[in-house]
Amino acid sequence: MDADALSEFNRRDWRTDADIDPLRIAMIGLGWWTRDEAIPAVADGEFCETTVAVSGDREKAEAVADDADAAAGLTYEEFHDGAATDEYDAVYVATPNATHLDFVASAAEFGKAVLCEKPMEASADRARRMVEACEDADVPLMIAYRMQTDPAVRRARELVQGGDVGDPVLAHGVMAQPLLEMIPDPDQWRLDPDLAGPGASVTDLGVYPLNTARFVLDADPEAVSAFARSEADAFDDVPDEAATFQIRFDDGTLAACAASQHAHRSSHFTVVGTEGRVTLEPAFFESAGRQFALDVDGIGASVDYEQVDQMREEFDYFGHQVRTGRDIYPDGRHGLVDVETIEAIYESAETGSAVSIGSADDSG
Repeated sequence: MDADALSEFNRRDWRTDADIDPLRIAMIGLGWWTRDEAIPAVADGEFCETTVAVSGDREKAEAVADDADAAAGLTYEEFHDGAATDEYDAVYVATPNATHLDFVASAAEFGKAVLCEKPMEASADRARRMVEACEDADVPLMIAYRMQTDPAVRRARELVQGGDVGDPVLAHGVMAQPLLEMIPDPDQWRLDPDLAGPGASVTDLGVYPLNTARFVLDADPEAVSAFARSEADAFDDVPDEAATFQIRFDDGTLAACAASQHAHRSSHFTVVGTEGRVTLEPAFFESAGRQFALDVDGIGASVDYEQVDQMREEFDYFGHQVRTGRDIYPDGRHGLVDVETIEAIYESAETGSAVSIGSADDSG
C-alpha cells in the first residue's frame, strides 16, 4: 500500500512556498450558494478575497458587497460594460448554466481569470465557445469541480493510480436530493431547460459521480447508455426526475451512476479494482462529513481525518495557481468533455441506444 498517499492526509499537494497576494474575485451571481458557501469560504481562505459583487438586482449587489466588505456592487449590465475592472483580478461565475458563456466571454475580454461553476454551460457548443474565448484571450479558465480539490478525493486518486486496488474494474456513484424541499419553487431555473440545459438531475447532480470518476481513474468516457424518467408535475419540462447511466471509459473501466432531484439525500462513490476498493460515503455534499474507506485483499481500513471546507480548498487552489502562474486542472477542455458526455447521456435516454462520446482535447 502507498503509505505516502495516506500520510498527511489533508496535505495540499499543489501548494508551493511562494509568498503571494490574494487574488481579488468578482462574485457573479448572488444566489444562496454564492452568499452562503463561496463568499464565506473565500473569507476563511488564504489566497483569494471578494472585492466585487455582481447581480441582476442592484440592491442585492450593493448589500452583498457591503456584507463582504467588497469594493463595489455591480449590476450585470455594469459588469459587461467593464465597470470596476481595476477592482478585481478574476471572476467566479455562479449564474444559471445557460448564462455562463456571456459572463466568461466578458471576463476574458477584460483579461480576467475565470472560475466557472459546473456544468460549464448548457450545451457543448456554448462550452466550446467558452473555452475558445479564454484561449484566444490567454486567460486561465478553471471549472469549479470542488471534489477535485478535496484531499479525500485526491488521496483516492493517488491510491488508484498507484495500483493499490489493482487494476480498476468498476466505478459506482450516486447523488440524490429532494430539490423541491430545499427550494420549494417549481419555477426555479434548475427545472427550466432554457436555463439549466437538457435536464435537471444529470446536469446538476450526475455530473458529480461522472467527473469524480474521471478524476480518480484519470480516464475519459468513450460511450454511455442511460435511462431516465419524470413523473412528478414539477418535472414536466425535464426528462430526468431520476436517471441512471453507464459509462465505458477509455482505460476499460465500467461505471454505473445514478442521480435524482426528487429522492432522499444520498451520495456514494467507490472504485473497485482487481485487488481492492476505495470508497467515499457520503461523497458529494459539501456539508456532509466524508468517510474514507480502503479495502485491499480483504483487509479493510477507515481513515479518520479532519474534514475540510471544499469551497475553501477550491478557491485557495484557484488563487494559488493563478498567482503563481502554474497550470490549472480542471481546465475548460476538461469541463467540455463532461458537457459532451451529458448530452450523450440524454440522447441515450431518449433513443434507448448506447451513444459514443464526441472527441474533445482534454489538455488538463
